[in-house]
Amino acid sequence: MKDILKMGQKKLLPAEKKTSTSMCALCRGTKFLCGKSRCPVVVRYHSKVKTKPLVGSLQLGGSSPPSVFIGRIGYPKVSIGPMIPPVMGDTSIIDTPEMWLNKSIDDIVDFRSQLVRGKFTVDISDVENPNKVVEFTRELALSKNSVFADALFEKKPYGRVAFYDEIQPHGPSAPLKKLDITNPKYEQHIEKAYYDTDLKSKDAILNIYKDGVRISKIQRAFSVGAFGVNKYRRFVPTRWSITAVDSTIGKELMKNTKTYPYINEFRIYFLNQFDNRWIILMTPSEWQYELIEAWYPNTTWNPYGRDISIFNSYEFYEGRTTYAEIGGCYYAARLAVNELLNKERRQAGVVIMREAHPGYIMPIGVWNVRESVRSALKGEYQKYDTLSEALMHVSEIMDIPLQRWIRNSAVLKNQLYQKRLEDFL
Repeated sequence: MKDILKMGQKKLLPAEKKTSTSMCALCRGTKFLCGKSRCPVVVRYHSKVKTKPLVGSLQLGGSSPPSVFIGRIGYPKVSIGPMIPPVMGDTSIIDTPEMWLNKSIDDIVDFRSQLVRGKFTVDISDVENPNKVVEFTRELALSKNSVFADALFEKKPYGRVAFYDEIQPHGPSAPLKKLDITNPKYEQHIEKAYYDTDLKSKDAILNIYKDGVRISKIQRAFSVGAFGVNKYRRFVPTRWSITAVDSTIGKELMKNTKTYPYINEFRIYFLNQFDNRWIILMTPSEWQYELIEAWYPNTTWNPYGRDISIFNSYEFYEGRTTYAEIGGCYYAARLAVNELLNKERRQAGVVIMREAHPGYIMPIGVWNVRESVRSALKGEYQKYDTLSEALMHVSEIMDIPLQRWIRNSAVLKNQLYQKRLEDFL
């Protein structure tokens, strides 16, 4: 667990660059000079306009989904606090990414931009700080349903909608002066782990997952130091907690996967979501896994390139000892794949190919990878007798030529060119 948190501190993908202001001034959201099918500036602007009149004062009351955010700037001193929309009632969908695949990017930006982030600085080890902001932030993270929260800020919330590849977007923020909430009802499985101060955080995460609690809820509770042996509990920045939980669950499932018999055929699963094309190729072999992401020009991680940029991270049967170059997406997809293989009690080699086209106008979080792969694996798959036949189908679905996928893949090269013992029998 400590290793994954340390590895999560590395920044491995290039940061999103700002589009040239002169280009934006010339385009004004009408000529699409950046190459995107819709203007991300306009999408952000409309969401901000809708929210701004509702958050223009020092005090804000509303139903937190519940949602909290733990920052990483200044680590080990970090900003913690609630995220509150100026809305009453059941707001749970605002912080339940497992329910977002049927929404549009505009929908996600709209309801996430309502979330106002309160900030209160603490040391990561000070999880039992008696300050009410710390106490109520933790209670929100443990809550099962939406909770009314009343926040008093030191200054008016400010800032544009923030977008990241690792975490879900959120709206403006401000330092917290005071926080009050109504009596929350804890999620019972999370509550049990919270009060068990002798239970290791890894075991808490796995137990709660096996009890059917949504991963987003586990990640939220983990981030506020709700799990683990009492003296080792820590606040964990939100983006690190997401990857830590995905990695922990996926790694445990993978242990089981490696003990099962191979699948009997080559499989192709496919999904087109948010202008991302996903192919999951499974082969009847020992466990090996790879995620290959192809970013078209004018997408988040290739904003000014003229050519398609391809990144990959992989592991063979022995696993990997370093943090994946692609980052949190690698662990999110690995979890989803192992869920299916555990359900079927089968083992396979897996290559996930992702084409991110310009319609994917902004990053919306690692959840998109986990839930997209989950969704693809719930659908019907195409069955093939040979790898060559399966790869021919890949070439018919994806725009990028097959040879380029192979050239950028460690697992496909291994499958195609590595001689095996059975080849000599």
